[in-house]
Amino acid sequence: MTSTERTPRPLPALIFASRWLQVPLYLGLIVAQGVYVVLFLKELWHLVTHITTFGEQEIMLVVLGLIDVVMISNLLIMVIVGGYETFVSRLRLQGHPDQPEWLDQVNASVLKIKLAMAIVGISSIHLLRTFIEAGGLGRDQGTYTESGVMWQTIIHVVFILSAVGIAAVERLTHSGSAEAH
Repeated sequence: MTSTERTPRPLPALIFASRWLQVPLYLGLIVAQGVYVVLFLKELWHLVTHITTFGEQEIMLVVLGLIDVVMISNLLIMVIVGGYETFVSRLRLQGHPDQPEWLDQVNASVLKIKLAMAIVGISSIHLLRTFIEAGGLGRDQGTYTESGVMWQTIIHVVFILSAVGIAAVERLTHSGSAEAH
């Protein structure tokens, strides 16, 4: 290779270097992760301090809220770690005992599918909480209208269909590229 082949021209070099502009975005998501940790601890404290006054349904709603926070936090980790690794720079974690298993196979396609499935999971928790609260079982009973529950259900179904569509397109793309080779 000659030295001109190894050194990119200025415009391509600038375009390639622009990926580092995403670093503040990932740092901001790390701050958001911290906010979710505080929210989780606040809700957990609320549960522990009211354990004797809460009924089973109220405990279930608080626990569903905790699960929701954890799932959103997991989504943040996937975006932060997977996005940085895919779009900015390698983390060089090979051999590290705590390296997530999924990080070995991360790419934009895998990240899209994982994010879509995480969003469906989060939406499922929200919908379950809505059904419990709308049925008069929770502490916020009566705050949901029939049309609000219907729209939340429709949006959830759209999330599911979108996730299935993304997975189907990725599968078709990969089977098509495998046949081309």
